[in-house]
Amino acid sequence: MRTRTIKIPTIYQKYTGYRARLLLENGKIFDGIGFGYPTRATGEVVFNTGMVGYTESLTDPSYHGQLLCMTYPLIGNYGVPSFDIKDEYGLPKYFESDKIHPRALLIHNLSEIASHWNCIKTLDQWLYEERIPGIYGIDTRELTKIIRIKGVMMGCLHVTADDEIDNLVLEKNLRSDRYEGKNFMNDVSVNKPHVFGKEEDKTIVLLDTGTKYSIIRNILKLGFRVVQLPWNTSFEDINSYSPIGVVISNGPGDPKVCNQTIDTARRLIETSTPTLGICLGNQILALAAGADTYKLKYGHRGQNKSCKEVTINQSFITSQNHGYGIEADSLKKSEFNMWFQNPDDKSVEGIIHKSKPIIAVQFHPEASPGPFDCTFVFDKFKELVLTSKTDQI
Repeated sequence: MRTRTIKIPTIYQKYTGYRARLLLENGKIFDGIGFGYPTRATGEVVFNTGMVGYTESLTDPSYHGQLLCMTYPLIGNYGVPSFDIKDEYGLPKYFESDKIHPRALLIHNLSEIASHWNCIKTLDQWLYEERIPGIYGIDTRELTKIIRIKGVMMGCLHVTADDEIDNLVLEKNLRSDRYEGKNFMNDVSVNKPHVFGKEEDKTIVLLDTGTKYSIIRNILKLGFRVVQLPWNTSFEDINSYSPIGVVISNGPGDPKVCNQTIDTARRLIETSTPTLGICLGNQILALAAGADTYKLKYGHRGQNKSCKEVTINQSFITSQNHGYGIEADSLKKSEFNMWFQNPDDKSVEGIIHKSKPIIAVQFHPEASPGPFDCTFVFDKFKELVLTSKTDQI
């Protein structure tokens, strides 16, 4: 019997050993070792509790404008695969967009080597190529505790190969940059239509407010054609594609700055268009229906977050990445009921329309990274689309 030999590469870190300092908005300083690209980066500091999936997390557009802290202590050990490896739909198989979105990466320990059958580079090399700084050798437990107690705050990271680090410069950068109130849509959304799938299949429009590739994959798996449109596409332009349903994607920032998407969502509700909202899309649908949203203290980011489907009192483990949520009491003045709830802080994790084929979830049913326990949400959407009386908008 023939055996197949697979050569597993071992690649050593290269772009490391720099001076690095992270200054938080509350004055706390973390000194560590810099890696990736030597530069300064300012953004909102958030943490993710996932144990794996740093390639998927780093390419998740929902992290745009943030400094991402990974709480798992060892990062980089399985390296970075090639973007040239495609799935059956022609999308990069191991990534969720075409670039890194966090402005910096904060970790406890960077693996000295990367070893995996499909890795082609180390994490520090990838960050260097995309001009993203990183810091390791810091106490990420302490950093996470600060964020949990004080709430998310701005931070400035300086990674340098030669220069001394000037705290006054870091403080100036912190004062000149804010996360709240910014509209990141033009940075994360497509600027023209993209079409996936077979021409003869029925069309689902994906309103792109920062979508992940896995959302496209899951819609295609349902047997539909996907037309990905810019975040500010009007209802009339969506209608021109004669879709049988619409998906509003995940994305970064405050949903209240997405006024054009909210207006479009309002028309989708008025016309009873079968619609699925995911993460930011969940909040946008709530706002369109007259409910309210608010900023969470430190958000939900990880792959082990529990959610309870309130209609059947059953819990699921979900993948999440969001810093805003729907105000539960405000749902009472809308036509939506709570569908899922977070059992830890009682926040809204999903809504369902009382009479129309419209659903939304705050978590990521497509996972990537994370468990696939909730992919049934896409099946539920397909059922709503196929049983709706309206064949097109």
